Amino acid sequence: MDKQQKISHLQIGVLFFVFMTGSSIINIPGPLIARAGNGAWLSLLISGGLGMFLLACILFLQRRYPGLTFMEYSRKLIGPWLTAALSIVTLSFLVQMESAIVVDVGLFMITSMLRETPMYAFTSLIFMVSALTVRAGIEVMARMFTLIMLVAAVLIAMVLLFALPEYEPAFLLPVMPDGIKPVLHGAYFTFGFPYAEVFLFSMLFPFAAQSSSGQLSRTMVYTLMLNIFTLSVASLAAIMVFGPYAGERPYALFALARIVEFEEVIQRIESITGMALIVGSYMKTSITLYVLSLYLTQLFRFKDYRTFVMPLALIGFLLTLVGFDSATEWAEIVTVIHPVWASAAFVVPLLLVTAAALFKSE
Repeated sequence: MDKQQKISHLQIGVLFFVFMTGSSIINIPGPLIARAGNGAWLSLLISGGLGMFLLACILFLQRRYPGLTFMEYSRKLIGPWLTAALSIVTLSFLVQMESAIVVDVGLFMITSMLRETPMYAFTSLIFMVSALTVRAGIEVMARMFTLIMLVAAVLIAMVLLFALPEYEPAFLLPVMPDGIKPVLHGAYFTFGFPYAEVFLFSMLFPFAAQSSSGQLSRTMVYTLMLNIFTLSVASLAAIMVFGPYAGERPYALFALARIVEFEEVIQRIESITGMALIVGSYMKTSITLYVLSLYLTQLFRFKDYRTFVMPLALIGFLLTLVGFDSATEWAEIVTVIHPVWASAAFVVPLLLVTAAALFKSE
């Protein structure tokens, strides 16, 4: 690992925000509303609170072992053999995760925008560009993603603002007509994607410049709160526009953009949300590929993470071709299997290492 590369606490915050929000703001609202109904925002508060707990564990470990990644202080706390055993599940999910992010883009494009185009035309390009971005290093990623994030945020904000005349606040009530179970179901779904994925930043905190390390905790907490707020607003907007039918739209924000009109000048701006999903997923894929390459590099004690970047990108692309048979099967994998897999891959190792750090003297 090239530890000479350093970025500021604000740049890490940008990477964190685009990672947590980039693709989820398009993919989360529809399926979440289908499960939690009008209580979708409560589901986000619950799963976001669990994500905040995981972030607190990572920040605690980073303060206890500054300058070390999760892999490095895991070896110190629970030993190399147990770390390697736990890494089998972690690595398997990271590989699946990089593929899943790109599959979401491909399915969105072939079901909503370019129906006659084969999915591999999109997935291959995203993996190619992401791999080249990762090889450029985390400093380049941080600088580039800051600009892209600002553009994507403005585009999404435009959609939500132009839809104001369509909002019907009465659709927000009742909040929990069927009790707490649908809300908990929604929290289970959103914990697996995106809040359990907070774990990945335990591999990136050592890149924060020492001069800004004291501000890192505050930046990360505020960024996660902003993410929870952003996803909640997107979900509430979809409910206020589509009411009880919001859960029937897998890409609710895209459907919302389709009905936006402003003085007969601005119409059919759904391509804006398509662009936001593509760039958001590209950034998240790049961060995931970077962490996966870094994790393997440290596990096998290689010197340069770039050794793994291209092979891992190729594996991820091949998985998009053979990982599922239909969109229905893919939806079941994401909503049912991913939360359990993410918990086993990320939450269990993190809690185990955190417990070891608490009971181990300095």
